[in-house]
Amino acid sequence: FGSRVFGSGTVLAMSHRKFERPRHGSLGFLPRKRTKHHHGKIKSFPKDDQSKAPHLTAFMSYKAGMTHIVREVDRPGSKLNKKEIVEPVTILETPPMIVVGFVGYVETPRGLRALTSVWAGHLSEECKRRFYKSWQKSKQKAFTKYQKRWSEDSKEGTPMQAEVERAKKYCQVIRAICHTQVGKAKIGQKKAHIKEIQVNGGTTEAKVDFAMGLFEQEVKIDSCFSQDEMIDVIGTTKGKGFNGVVTRWGVTRLMRKTHRGLRKVACIGSWHPARVSFQVPRSGQRGYHHRTEINKKIYRVGKNLKDDPVNAKTENDLTEKPITPMGGFSHYGEVNEDWVMLKGTVMGPRKRVITLRKSLLPQVTRKALEKVTLKFIDTSSKFGHGRFQTSEEKAKFYGNVQKKAKTEAKEDA
Repeated sequence: FGSRVFGSGTVLAMSHRKFERPRHGSLGFLPRKRTKHHHGKIKSFPKDDQSKAPHLTAFMSYKAGMTHIVREVDRPGSKLNKKEIVEPVTILETPPMIVVGFVGYVETPRGLRALTSVWAGHLSEECKRRFYKSWQKSKQKAFTKYQKRWSEDSKEGTPMQAEVERAKKYCQVIRAICHTQVGKAKIGQKKAHIKEIQVNGGTTEAKVDFAMGLFEQEVKIDSCFSQDEMIDVIGTTKGKGFNGVVTRWGVTRLMRKTHRGLRKVACIGSWHPARVSFQVPRSGQRGYHHRTEINKKIYRVGKNLKDDPVNAKTENDLTEKPITPMGGFSHYGEVNEDWVMLKGTVMGPRKRVITLRKSLLPQVTRKALEKVTLKFIDTSSKFGHGRFQTSEEKAKFYGNVQKKAKTEAKEDA
């Protein structure tokens, strides 16, 4: 009764919801513990295509906050086509990175092995700070001998010639060592974030020359990414501390009169095997996990305030305003450097370093190839109910009310 017989002779008894249900929470994200890689670890880079020119495949940024935009959808066949939609966007501040070295890897049967590394002749203080726990207490001698050797070699010819030739001859993978200019992003930190970023395109010689040519130079975000591109973001989620099973795993609460609490797992396993298996939801750390999110669309790559003081202007909204909302991004401040606008959310709190990486997959969907034209970018205050886009608009609305109030207060005094 209630069974089906298939041609092969197998009998499948029809099941019922009370006997089967999906488990609570994914096991794909185990272990749910605090990450070691706070600054996001790029676990894989895009596949190398030697026919292209050498280029960097990732960039480091700082999360500033969120706002919203209005745009017209260009998706023929969709019900939304030619309609205006409001979408949430995240603003990431991307001060230019500095290239300070490269590492050459050889491919072995057991994966990549670092063969050689070459550093630049001069390292900035914010880069050197990263090599110390306490910069003030240290003798600050990092790279002084290397610098001396570099300057001596450069008098005779090209510095580190042997290492460079070795990399060109034997290496298959070249990764540039880059650091952020953390002082330019006002996050209250002096230590730069350092990361190896793979150079893709061209032969190994071309890659090495490309990396050497960038030594001590600034690399801007627009040299890595462009508008309408789909990228991946790598970072660490917001930490939430120690949580119970209902919050952490989404298990069902027990009945109201349950003895010794109801936000629990009723049975954590059978008598035998006489241990708790790892699949059973338990309380513990939630948040501050390392995550990689794919397919985030770039809506705009903005220039810094010096080059473009009205970088939030659009064709339809001619108000001259910068991307920073009134009163600044909450818990962040002003965005004065280059920035990137991504559709949707990005993991982590404000000020956290977020790594942007080129997509690993060929982007062929219609959404990925859609051209985005922004009609309006919201710059109203993110603290309270923002009514005004600019301080001029606010002053125009209130007129001289505030000035009158000040003068009356002075007269009363």
